[in-house]
Parts: sequence; structure tokens; C-alpha cells
Amino acid sequence: MINGPYMENYLEFIALGWFLICSVGYTWYSRNRAGRRACLSNTLNLYREDWMRVMLQRGNRMSDTSVVGNLERNGAFFASSCLLILAGIITAMGYTTEAMKIFASMPLNPVPSREIWELRLLVLMVVFIYAFFKFTWSMRMYNFLAVMIGSAPLAEDVKTTPAGREAFARSAGKICDLAGDAFNLGLRSYYYALAVVAWFFHPIAFIVASTWIIYVLYRREFHSDALSHLRSGKVFQEPEQPSKAKDKT
Repeated sequence: MINGPYMENYLEFIALGWFLICSVGYTWYSRNRAGRRACLSNTLNLYREDWMRVMLQRGNRMSDTSVVGNLERNGAFFASSCLLILAGIITAMGYTTEAMKIFASMPLNPVPSREIWELRLLVLMVVFIYAFFKFTWSMRMYNFLAVMIGSAPLAEDVKTTPAGREAFARSAGKICDLAGDAFNLGLRSYYYALAVVAWFFHPIAFIVASTWIIYVLYRREFHSDALSHLRSGKVFQEPEQPSKAKDKT
């Protein structure tokens, strides 16, 4: 039978394992589920591709470059925030004893070992390092998109065939999709960080917070009002039924 400090450490690692299952599992689930049903990610992809088609018809593309610049600045803001948070976590590692005393005074908060406390800080640090890389990669891809818009064929260019314009719109739309997906993964890391913060209060709180965060992400991605309104803004044609096609012949 496991009891005492061993039981407490056992619960700590169970909570950490559940968090990893939730975060990695939901990332895999949402990516595969998006290929089979409507969600925010694949719906926005349709709008991004349409944006590139409309952009090719415009002579003045200042509005398009302005939108790309705003999207890139959003990533820069969160990336710089990650660096500030990481600096705070590194500083907190130097005051582990003092921080443990503060949290020990809270009700229902077992005092972990120094190793467990530093593990909590390390996991929180890894989450924000991951977010930093995602946000900076999103910034770079929006930079690529700005270059593509600058090199896009003009509306009056008769040398570019319709097939060439469609290929360019799809390619630029895909770069925009990848940038948006990277930004989404970075933003999702902030949600995961909130779950890790609950770990500093109690491992059970960590488990509950991890589960709740995944539920919130799932609801917003697949069942939100925003998704309903985005889908209602496009007409999705149903494939023609074989029986109807036969009647027409």
C-alpha cells in the first residue's frame, strides 16, 4: 500500500500524465476531426482562400497588406509576452523556498517537495517555450504572405492565366492557413498554462482544470456560435443525388 509522501508524489505524476494526455490528445483529435466535420479551423481556411482570390481582383492592395500586418503584430505581442513570462518563471526558480512558504499557508494545499515544485515550474516553462516558437513561426509565415501579396499578378495582367491565378490564390491561402494554425496552437498553450497554474494549488485541481480546459476548447472549436455564423456566411452546395441526375437525362 502506498501512503505518506510516496502517495503524494504518485498523485503528482498522475496529474501530470493526465495533462499530457489531454493536451497532446486534443491536438491530435482536433487536427484529425477537422478533416471530417465543420470547425473553426477549416471554415476559416475557406475564407482565407477566398480572401486571396478577391485580393487578386483588386488593383490597390494596401488593405490586404494592412490586415496581414495586424495579424503579424498579434503574434509579436504574444511572443513578447511569452518572453516576459519566461523571465518571471526563471526568477521564481531562484525564490523557490519563499514561494513554497506562501502556497503552504493556503488551505487544502499540501506542501510538495522541492523537486516537485521545481517540476511544476519547469512544465510551465516548457508550455510557454512551445507557445513562443508557435507565435514566432506564425509571424514568419505572415511575413511570407506579405511577400506573396507584393508579388501577386495585377488585376489587369493578361499574361497570367485563370489557372495560374487560382494556383496562386490556393498557395497564398495555404500559407495563411498555416500561419493561422500556428497562432492558434500558440494561443491554445495559454489555456494549457492556466491548467498548469492550478497544479500549484493541488494535483486534483490540476486534473480538473486540464479536463475543463479541453472541454472549453472543444466547445469553441466545434460547437460555438462563432462557428455557426461563419458557416452561415458561405453557401455549401450538396452533391447531386444519383436519382436526380438520372431523371434529368
